Amino acid sequence: MAAQKDKLRADLTTAMKGRDELTTATLRMALTAVGNEEVAGKVARELTDDEVLAVLAKESKKRRESAAAFRAGGREDRAERELEEGAVLDAYLPVQLSDEQLAAMAVAAVTETGASGAQGLGQVMKVLSPQVKGQAEGARVAAAVRAALGV
Repeated sequence: MAAQKDKLRADLTTAMKGRDELTTATLRMALTAVGNEEVAGKVARELTDDEVLAVLAKESKKRRESAAAFRAGGREDRAERELEEGAVLDAYLPVQLSDEQLAAMAVAAVTETGASGAQGLGQVMKVLSPQVKGQAEGARVAAAVRAALGV
């Protein structure tokens, strides 16, 4: 069984015993999302730790997007709740790279591949994506690569 999933379950039990409503609700939602991912497709399977982290990252991103939508709709209370849930999920994710670190890695990848112009975007992304997996969202990586390529 995936260690990340076990940690989520153990932390859920702790949150329930401590009567922490926010953490309890958030971890239940996260475990449900992991379970849904496990049974998605033709054959049920158990997710690896990396796959569990990917599900948590996706759920965290949903919370940020929902918070922005609630803010735009004037529902500040709901936006705050979404951000708090996102913060609980972020505690389980790897530390995100800073913009400076990502930019330096993008420049190094451009140098390594010798790519130039918009045509080289795919080449550089192919090299850089595995290096930053789980530490930066795809849109941030693509923006850093575009900046490094000057497009």
